[in-house]
Amino acid sequence: MKPFSAFDDLIDDQAEQAFRFLEDLVRADSTVGREHGALEVLAERFAAIGFEIERVPMPLDIGDDPAAGVPQLSYAGRYDVLARLPHRDGGGRSLLFNGHIDVVPPGDLTQWSSPPFEPVRRDGWLYGRGGGDMKAGFAMAWLALQAIQRLDPAMIAGDLALLAVIEEECTGNGTLAACRAGVLADAVVLLEPTDLDLLVAGVGVLWFEIVVEGTAGHAHDADRSASALRAALEVIAGLQEVERQINLEVDDHAFVGVSQPYNLNIGTLHAGDWQSSVPATATIGVRFGFPRAWSIAKAVDHFTAAVADLAMTSPALQARPPVVRPNGFRAEGYALDPQHDLVTAVAAAHQAAHGKQPAAYGLGSTTDARFYLNQFAVPAVCYGPRAVDIHGIDEHVELQSIVDGAKTLVRFLAGYYAGPAT
Repeated sequence: MKPFSAFDDLIDDQAEQAFRFLEDLVRADSTVGREHGALEVLAERFAAIGFEIERVPMPLDIGDDPAAGVPQLSYAGRYDVLARLPHRDGGGRSLLFNGHIDVVPPGDLTQWSSPPFEPVRRDGWLYGRGGGDMKAGFAMAWLALQAIQRLDPAMIAGDLALLAVIEEECTGNGTLAACRAGVLADAVVLLEPTDLDLLVAGVGVLWFEIVVEGTAGHAHDADRSASALRAALEVIAGLQEVERQINLEVDDHAFVGVSQPYNLNIGTLHAGDWQSSVPATATIGVRFGFPRAWSIAKAVDHFTAAVADLAMTSPALQARPPVVRPNGFRAEGYALDPQHDLVTAVAAAHQAAHGKQPAAYGLGSTTDARFYLNQFAVPAVCYGPRAVDIHGIDEHVELQSIVDGAKTLVRFLAGYYAGPAT
């Protein structure tokens, strides 16, 4: 095997190509339902370094799976992309890289310093929606794998594949569908933005809509009308206490240091269609974080009961009880032991590359690692570049962290495939 310095030199030399790949990915708006263009950019780039490309179709009924989220759109014609190295004889371990191609909407375009789908480099950072979360992870993996393919392809003494999935940001159904189709391995590294640390745990997450009804009318009767918007604001105020209560006693060791892991976020509020009319309906979009120890059923019951209790405190809500309905994530919490061999192997590779031990931590959010750990008993850890303002305005990723992460991945892969078959 060639010395790691040779891989490092090639990674440095090819860094600009990785950054251009990332720019191409960012230019391809891959919000939900528009993932095709970015997936094809990725497929072309990995095919060019010797990977075989397979498009894994989304089953139309994946939403019926007990582990699925509530579908956002039809799955007709939609798919994940699997890039796989040609099979190597001799057995050995298998590894899967996982990443999501979908991105969240950019929000108010007037607040961005540059258009969100036109990547801009500034002071060593690349700005653009999805650049950090998480298209930079694909560039990092490509940078490591092209170096191995050019310098020492025999290093990969087993199966290796990279999976790019849809709907990680709202259901997780892309990864779940691939798993059900048999796209699994002995271990999984998810290329999420982790500041080159190791994300090992996430909370449970549910999405709900709360529909509040009132009576429509003219504004001159507003003081005597049942405004759905006013009632919705009462619900929102009450949900703040629900959030406070669930965070009173956080006894989960996976979230030591996380000040409030179980956030209840009001993400959307829609009501009315005219300023001089009293709105008859209001819809609140809620993201509810809950403890790992809870089942999905317990979390649903807890939230639904909490909204029902809120309704009992208000005459307007008693007259027209809010309706709660799930509309996205139905994600269980998850955790991988920080001392698991997969975690320590990636940590050791990072230490060898950069002289610093990365942290292993939990976060008050979720990733697709939950499926591998909870449904398929496959160890999974997240490791990826340094990103700022993900899901926010002017999302950006540090370009050097892509290069540094690639150097870690080369060392990790060398050790992983040199180890015993599982």
